[in-house]
Amino acid sequence: MERVADDMADHVICLLPGDGIGPEIIAEGVKVLNSVGEKHGTSFSYTEALIGGAAIDACGTALPEATLEAANSADAVLLAAVGGPKWDTTDPAKPRPEQGLLGIRKQLGLYTNLRPVQIFPALVGASTLKPDIVEGVDMMIVRELTGGLYFGKRERFYDEAGAGTGGAAGQRAYDTMEYREYEIERIARQAFDAARRRRGKVTSVDKANVLETSRMWREIVHRVHDADYADIQLEDLLVDNAAMQLINRPADFDVVVTENMFGDILSDEAAQITGSLGMLASASLGDGTALYEPSHGSAPDIAGKGVANPLAQILSVEMMLRFSFDMAEAADDVRRAVTCVLDEGWRTADIADAATPSEKTVGTVRMGDLVVERL
Repeated sequence: MERVADDMADHVICLLPGDGIGPEIIAEGVKVLNSVGEKHGTSFSYTEALIGGAAIDACGTALPEATLEAANSADAVLLAAVGGPKWDTTDPAKPRPEQGLLGIRKQLGLYTNLRPVQIFPALVGASTLKPDIVEGVDMMIVRELTGGLYFGKRERFYDEAGAGTGGAAGQRAYDTMEYREYEIERIARQAFDAARRRRGKVTSVDKANVLETSRMWREIVHRVHDADYADIQLEDLLVDNAAMQLINRPADFDVVVTENMFGDILSDEAAQITGSLGMLASASLGDGTALYEPSHGSAPDIAGKGVANPLAQILSVEMMLRFSFDMAEAADDVRRAVTCVLDEGWRTADIADAATPSEKTVGTVRMGDLVVERL
């Protein structure tokens, strides 16, 4: 259903349902927002736009101009999910849904991605890790979002000469990882500022033993630290070691800061700690309208079945209230409501276990209703 913004509303939100389970879970996010508005005496109105595969089907591009205009005109953007096998292709000339997500981050100047990784006490048993490993996990992954390998120059071509190496002729491809000094400096400051609001520790992840970009990354992070954040504890980890330590000692991390591709991989790995990607929210912040989205994908295998977990979308609403609308009390209410629902034993299929009674395993809409009831 098309939604049109109300000029009299306190906050205008651009909704990007996207693909797969996207429309189902974003509806629950809107349901929670409307409940918050009633409770806290504020009003939200919505515009809706296309992105990802849905936009490719309708417009031939993953990020139509109309979507950018709607996002720029809003006070915040709430995105659900993009992608699916329908649009998978290795042809560089054809559009892919993920181009919409990368593009809107770039166009809105969203260079900081915040992904909180917290274990809800009721879900300790849902993690594949031992309870004594995951108890107390509370970290913030700060990922640089608009530089690095995903935005560098890339090409694929046929090399008849084998690049002069004596190799056989054939296809050749390259992707360029590039960072500028200011990009690293600003994301480092975001991480150190976050640590000051939390427990005062930053882990900077790089591959400085191999990559020149990582050597520059480490130098700049330390320079910023020594100049303005000497009160913050700083440690360096190589990305392969970081991947291991996230599973080995996740409760030891406070703020983790890293570049775009490493952050993409490590934040998805961290989802294993919480038991499901369906529990991880994220905020993308920068110079423009902020964007909020769950960390999971479009889950096309369960799309339309009404069983998707909407809690990551709802927790993304919590982050929107906190960071874009300065509604900390309302954000706390949302988190308390989610915690209450989980403590009472309600589960969607992805976070249910053998001990979950069948009557406590619910679908997308019912889970959203339960959160609203606890609000």
